This record gives sequence, structure tokens and C-alpha cells, in this order.
Amino acid sequence: MVATAAAVLAADQVSKTLVLTLHPAAGAGWLTVRLVRNTGANGGIAAGYPTLVTLVGVVIAGVAGGFALRVRGRAIAICLAAVVGGALGNLSDRLLRAPGFGRGGVVDWIHIGIVNGSFNIADLAIQFGVLATVIAMLAAERTDRAAQRQQHVNSG
Repeated sequence: MVATAAAVLAADQVSKTLVLTLHPAAGAGWLTVRLVRNTGANGGIAAGYPTLVTLVGVVIAGVAGGFALRVRGRAIAICLAAVVGGALGNLSDRLLRAPGFGRGGVVDWIHIGIVNGSFNIADLAIQFGVLATVIAMLAAERTDRAAQRQQHVNSG
């Protein structure tokens, strides 16, 4: 779990550093690189409340991390670790980037023409991690029910 969270965090921070250093103006049609400093949540939600968004990020990272340590399924733990890594990636921007501790702007740089707003690797990890967690939990529940039915058939 720690390796997954660390890999997501590293990929996010390296990509943001490259975008900030190189200032690329790249894109083809619907996918472009567009540097945005986002003080709100994903898509700019709550942009006027960076401290609140930072606190919510801390809570999300803590809750996802706590669940990841308690779940019995490896797939679910890995998915939750991706959420933790993404949350830590954006939290590190909020804590360490200008304009200051707890008010920093997250570096968003991926823009898809059909979507309003820009995002980054951390955002993708959070969104896909949550989706994959739900899918993995549903699959685990289905497997458990099938095993219980089989055990009931075998014992009867």
C-alpha cells in the first residue's frame, strides 16, 4: 500500500515540476497542457476557500489511509492507496506552494476540451481510485456471497 501511494505522489509531483519548469504549450485537439493554479477542489469548486479545501484533503487522506490499513482485500487496499497518494500530492501543493501554508494553489495542467477545468495526476488517481475501490468492493462481496452459497450447498 505504501509503495502505491508513494508512486502516485512521486508521479504527480514530478509531472507538476516538469510542467512548471518547461512551460510546455502542447496539445492536439481535445487534449492540451494548460497550467492552472487551483486554490479550490477538483474543477475549481470552492476556490474561495483554500483553507477549508486543505482541511477536507487532510480528512480524505486520513480516512482513505485508515480504510486501506483495515481492508482485507489487496485490490481494495491498492485502490485506496491511489486515493491517498493523490490526496497527498494535492495536499503537498496546498501546504508548500505559494501563496503560503494551507493556502497554496494546486498545479493543474491536463485539460480536456470537452470538460470545464483542468486537473493533474493526483486528481486522476483520486477519481479512478475511488471508482476502482467501489468496483473491487462489489466484486469482493459477490465472490463472498458465491463462496457462502457453495459452502451451504456442500454442507447440506
